[in-house]
Amino acid sequence: MSLYHFQTVKHLVHGAGALDQLGDKLALLDVPLRRVVLVTQNAMHGLGVTERVKAQLAARDIDVAVIDNVEIEPTLENIEQVFREQVSPHQPDALLAIGGGSVLDAAKLFAVMLTNEQSLRSMLGIDQVARAGLPTVLVPTTAGTGSEVTPNAIVTLPDEELKVGVVSRHLLPALVLLDPLLTLSLPKAITAATGMDAFTHSLESFISNKANPVSDTFALESMRLIAGSIVEAYQQPDSVRARSDMLLGSTYGGVALTAAGTAAVHALAYPLGGKFHVTHGVANAMLLPHVMAFNLDSCAPRLKRAAMVCGLAREEDSNEAAAGKLIEQITAWTATLEIPQDLAAFGVREEHLPEMAVAASKVTRLMVNNPKPLSLDDIQALYRRLLP
Repeated sequence: MSLYHFQTVKHLVHGAGALDQLGDKLALLDVPLRRVVLVTQNAMHGLGVTERVKAQLAARDIDVAVIDNVEIEPTLENIEQVFREQVSPHQPDALLAIGGGSVLDAAKLFAVMLTNEQSLRSMLGIDQVARAGLPTVLVPTTAGTGSEVTPNAIVTLPDEELKVGVVSRHLLPALVLLDPLLTLSLPKAITAATGMDAFTHSLESFISNKANPVSDTFALESMRLIAGSIVEAYQQPDSVRARSDMLLGSTYGGVALTAAGTAAVHALAYPLGGKFHVTHGVANAMLLPHVMAFNLDSCAPRLKRAAMVCGLAREEDSNEAAAGKLIEQITAWTATLEIPQDLAAFGVREEHLPEMAVAASKVTRLMVNNPKPLSLDDIQALYRRLLP
């Protein structure tokens, strides 16, 4: 009997209007709050979200410093600069983040940077953060990254043209609020990319070499929720039902990847983001059907279970036929969601493939999870599938 280690957020609140519970739920942090840093995005100001939050905190005599200049998919230098110039001087008692994955990741990093003397660069990798950070409250406004429930934070290293993760139990938040109403204003392109990112998390966790009963439970339910709502959320953005299912599915995907880890899709996506600035969700969506087709002969029974939970296959279907239906559906989703399928549009050329393959192969913490080993030639061939 194998042993499984499971960890996630301490408190999670889900439902339409959950943000209005913020003031009351802060008591769950069990620390006196006088000053809070709110990490967010400019869009939240225009939607009135920032003022709503500030009013709730002001009613409890909590001073708020608003930080809204974390870059999309931030670099290590951006995180360090914002921390040095804006976060550290405020000396907060807790961090609150409202936004997409980059904002949530930044807040998690700020929280441990405030309590550790080590540099951010020294935290890169697995279990390199020495001490627990300040309490964090995370409120996602996209249904995709699952960052609100993972011990991971991703930063870009421009000098290495790669994205790298900080992975530590100390990054897990104290409180998460999942409010689908905050996702109603998402642009269609972001709905599509983040939604496919969430599905990738769940599917890769399900076929991961580290998959286990805990991760399987969350991965399967995540895929069921996303498969039944992603197109509706894209085509009918005001559907609270679809937005709610997408948000919960994304969070479940985050729990699944925490328990089992993602695999080759994510490893191959990192060079695309680091060198060619392909957004993470788009890169994953582009690669997903091709990597699953490559993996098929190593995990067909698992792909069949995924296809069945998505309503695409029946018990009497063969493993291979069911897996094929799932891959076809993923391809169809990317078309319906208008996700690009041509890497050349991002500046990728044939001569870039060897270097990209080497970079992807070095993401060993993810490659070891893939059910089928990939050679450098295999990786190049997968990238080549996305060139005209």
